[in-house]
Amino acid sequence: MTKEEIIKQGTQVYKTSSLLNNNTMHYCPGCSHGVINKLIAEVIEEMGMGEKAVGVSPVGCGVFIYKYIDIDFQEAAHGRAAAVATAIKRVMPNHLVFTYQGDGDAAGIGTNETIHSLNRGEGIVIVFINNAIYGMTGGQMAPTTLMGQMTSTSPYGREASLHGYPLKLAEIAAMLDGTAYVTRQSVETMASISKAKKALRKAFEISMQQKGSCLVEFVSTCNMGWKMPPAQANEWMKENMFTYYPKGDLKDVTKNA
Repeated sequence: MTKEEIIKQGTQVYKTSSLLNNNTMHYCPGCSHGVINKLIAEVIEEMGMGEKAVGVSPVGCGVFIYKYIDIDFQEAAHGRAAAVATAIKRVMPNHLVFTYQGDGDAAGIGTNETIHSLNRGEGIVIVFINNAIYGMTGGQMAPTTLMGQMTSTSPYGREASLHGYPLKLAEIAAMLDGTAYVTRQSVETMASISKAKKALRKAFEISMQQKGSCLVEFVSTCNMGWKMPPAQANEWMKENMFTYYPKGDLKDVTKNA
């Protein structure tokens, strides 16, 4: 069936979001970042918020998201994205303001800013990429690294007595009075991508309704940091990370209402 025949039958044809710039992404092959960037662009475009969306990207693998999505972006110091987003949202409350942060950034260096911004109900959305490792700087152990997981700084595996336990940021966020929507998703299959896109849009919509802050966590792969081929990294994530970081909505004030 040709494209023209599909169009005549009224079937929707996939097209790239107009908010995605025609730049080659720097992410490693098999990385989850590229898919998540695409989802963010699609949701913002579908909401008609391209002119009123502001992203904040700090240090990390996702720092160059501003090169790929054609909206306003503000750089932030390592771990300080939520604080910067708070300022932007307070100055421009009618704008869609979100951060794009890795686990070392949001759950390690910026834990203070993350938790307090969420707890204040600032109306921002924190997009949190959890791949259980510091991907950009050499594969060091992150706050989210699993028990027994080997990294460049835990070559014998993470040990509770030495390193403590993996941090469950979404569970912490769900307990805060200022959060309105907290969810954990992934993008390793088409079904997962579809669910993640719906969750992302819900978070953006709730933030614009001034109901509180939102956290969208993406359990993700880092095949280079994990030293695995992309397909094997996806399987490892499903077998190991989904057990400790179960997917789904953790808090939704709209359902309670």
